[in-house]
Amino acid sequence: MLNFRQFEAGPDPFGRKFQVYFKWLQTAISIRHADTVDVKFVLADESGESMEKTVALPHADLLQVSRETGRAMDDSWCARIAAMHLRHLVETGEDIEKSLVTVLPADLKQYAGAIARMETSEIAAR
Repeated sequence: MLNFRQFEAGPDPFGRKFQVYFKWLQTAISIRHADTVDVKFVLADESGESMEKTVALPHADLLQVSRETGRAMDDSWCARIAAMHLRHLVETGEDIEKSLVTVLPADLKQYAGAIARMETSEIAAR
C-alpha cells in the first residue's frame, strides 16, 4: 500500500526527483476557515533544496466519495489521497509553483478508486 509518510516522487518535467515527507494533516477550518482537510508535505530535491506543499481535500467531496465507495473517511485515507495528488503534481509539473493546491472532485474519485484497488489486491494477496 502507498506509504504516505515518506516516499519518492518524480522525476518532474526537469528530471528532478524528490523525497517527500508527511508533515501534518488537519481540518482547515481551524487554520484557514476553509471546509477542507489539509495535508502538508515537505519535498526535498537531490540538491537538498526543500519546499512545502499543502494539499487541500474539500470535505463535502470527501464525504461524497466516502459514501460512494463505502470507505470510511479516516486520516490515513485522506493522507494517501493527498500523497497521490502530490505525486501527480510533481510528475506533471501541474501547479508545482503553488504552495496550496485543492484536489478536484473527479481527481478525488480517481485516487479513491486507485486506493480501493490497492487495498483489495493487498487483502487478496494475504
